[in-house]
Amino acid sequence: MSDVQVAVVMGVSGSGKTTLARALAGAWGASYLDADDFHSEEARAHMASGRALTDEMRQPWVERIVAELGRRVDAGERVALAFSGLRRRHRDMMREAGLPLRFLFLHGDRELIAARMRARSGHYMPVSLLDSQFAALEPPQGEPDVHGIGIDAPPERILEQALDALG
Repeated sequence: MSDVQVAVVMGVSGSGKTTLARALAGAWGASYLDADDFHSEEARAHMASGRALTDEMRQPWVERIVAELGRRVDAGERVALAFSGLRRRHRDMMREAGLPLRFLFLHGDRELIAARMRARSGHYMPVSLLDSQFAALEPPQGEPDVHGIGIDAPPERILEQALDALG
């Protein structure tokens, strides 16, 4: 039995974080959280207008997420979180909070991700910001609590890989 209570499904917008985190919540017996729900209205409007968030704008967002994860872990819950995790400092904020977590890094080809973003509806993140997502991404190389998962496999196989990574 793994001691991991928080599975952080990370990657750029359109990589499949929400799809995997929702599937993982069901298969792993966890609550599903979407980091997007923790953005302020100002941040959402900023992104919807085609402008990327600054690190300064992301800081209170990550703090709200970490606080909620802490409450849920203290209550004995497992959580599957869809979270971009683009910056190492944001991943480190979660680590420094002492959360029993593992990061699942969804990575893949920019063209595949752009096609997926164009196919979805009702999302505030425009495809035009995908390049800024890749520019902001600090790949989690050498971070021992990160398990990389390629997004070019079928969703069932991606879920299997995620469950394997969680032990």
